[in-house]
Amino acid sequence: MIVAFSVTPLGVGEDVGEYVADAVRVVRASGLPNRTDAMFTSVEGEWDEVMDVVKRAVAAVEARAPRVSVVLKADIRPGVTDGLTSKVETVERHLSA
Repeated sequence: MIVAFSVTPLGVGEDVGEYVADAVRVVRASGLPNRTDAMFTSVEGEWDEVMDVVKRAVAAVEARAPRVSVVLKADIRPGVTDGLTSKVETVERHLSA
């Protein structure tokens, strides 16, 4: 499965980059395949391990912010691995055709 999620600290002002970095550190330390872009961090793995990473990433932000907003989208597709790469490669292939 792939989970794309964003964690936004509320009540800390407009500059939230250092708080988001706390969440991304947790994701990167997990060892699971992941990508971070301007809006979301995506993590790929089995349900329990991905949800554990998301929970710990949220907790890292929650430890420093009075309120946290989380947006999460999941692609649950048993038997598929390397979806983070293969999905993008498929789109790129169609764009170059």
